[in-house]
Amino acid sequence: MDMRRLVGRNFARLRRQKGFTQESFAEAAGVTQQYVSDLERGLRNPTVVTLYHLASALGVSHVELVTPDDEARREAAKASGGRSSKRRSGKA
Repeated sequence: MDMRRLVGRNFARLRRQKGFTQESFAEAAGVTQQYVSDLERGLRNPTVVTLYHLASALGVSHVELVTPDDEARREAAKASGGRSSKRRSGKA
C-alpha cells in the first residue's frame, strides 16, 4: 500500500466533504495550493506533525488521513493474492 497515495485520497475526500477548494484550504491552513495538489496526487510525504496540522485544519482526527479506504483494501487483497490477512492456526 502506498501511504502517500492513501493520505492523498483521504485528504482530498475529506477536504471536499468539508467544502474546501484546494485554494481555500491552502489559505486557511497556511500552505500553498501547489502543496495541496501535490499531497492529493501522492507526490508529498508529509511528516506526522504536518498530518496533524492538516487534520486539525480540516477539523478531523489525524487518524482519518491514514485509515485504509476501499481502494487500499482492494490493493492489499490483490497483493496477498486474495488471501485473508488472518494467520492460519496450523491445525489440520
